[in-house]
Amino acid sequence: MPVPITIEKLVKRFGDKTVLRGIDVRIGAGELFFLLGPSGCGKTTLLRAVAGLNEPDEGRILAGDRDVTRLPPHQRDMGMVFQSYALWPHLSLRENVAFGLEMRGIRKAEAGPRVMRALDMVKLADRASAKPNELSGGQQQRVALARALVIEPQCLLLDEPLSNLDAKLRLEMRTEIRRICKEAGLTAIYVTHDQKEALSIADRLAILDQGRLLQVGSPQEVYTRPCTRFVAQFIGETTFIEGTVKTVRDGTADVDTAAGVWTATAPEKSAAGEKVWLSVRPEAVQLHTDKTGGPNVFKAQLHGTIYLGEVAQHVVELSGGISLKALETRPRLVARDETRAETRVYVEPADVQILTE
Repeated sequence: MPVPITIEKLVKRFGDKTVLRGIDVRIGAGELFFLLGPSGCGKTTLLRAVAGLNEPDEGRILAGDRDVTRLPPHQRDMGMVFQSYALWPHLSLRENVAFGLEMRGIRKAEAGPRVMRALDMVKLADRASAKPNELSGGQQQRVALARALVIEPQCLLLDEPLSNLDAKLRLEMRTEIRRICKEAGLTAIYVTHDQKEALSIADRLAILDQGRLLQVGSPQEVYTRPCTRFVAQFIGETTFIEGTVKTVRDGTADVDTAAGVWTATAPEKSAAGEKVWLSVRPEAVQLHTDKTGGPNVFKAQLHGTIYLGEVAQHVVELSGGISLKALETRPRLVARDETRAETRVYVEPADVQILTE
């Protein structure tokens, strides 16, 4: 049965360097939870602490109601999938998957059906007698997953499991990992630095930076309502515009900027005179709008276009020298001589976020 994982005030130091700074988070039973952040932010250290591969200096880790903080890895009922597949090249897939059961003293009569169930779950039961070098990278990753699943863990831990695959295989394996975790009913904690990977399959995700937990929420919540500029630029692409709050009313605020007055979603405790940044996502910017007045309609000049087939990425400049990125789906053909053409842009007030840090 899957269990919730609770991490309370976790601190980890290596020498005089503090890598985790009081991490507090609860991961629900059966949840696919992502730890996301730049290199060196502490996400892998946190995962290894949950696995029992390094011991925290302060705080505790609970699996359900059981305190596992000081338990060795083999007593935690957790399976782990690493970046490298770490398969035995001289053993068959069946033997590779069975290895963890042998280490736990499971008899062959019981181990055999469990191994085949695990291989069936990753759709490799028909290749049970093959050797790892006969498989593609994606198939080898499936074997590594089966090896973690066969011990029937309460929690599955994944440390950047797709980083060694090419782009096409990564896309395929994203949905496969989600399918496998949900079919098995597993609590899963997944470390990655790939924002698309996290947004596409996570139930919830956490953004870390310099050992601190900045924000936790669903992919949509974190993407559309980032709590800081760091989160906004890490979890997607955005343009920041500096400004000063003029007025606040009914959940929105008017913000004075070098490009004119913007109307934006106002966070609680917004106040007139406050220095803020506006966050504007490229897909929120509507080019060639028919609107001639109202909030967030601005004259602009097209400064450049990158045509990518299904989308085009534009750069437009507003007054005051402020540039915006705009994403156009199913773009019309843009000629090179249209650069510096005049246009108008519009952004829904709900799509403009006010950030104070």
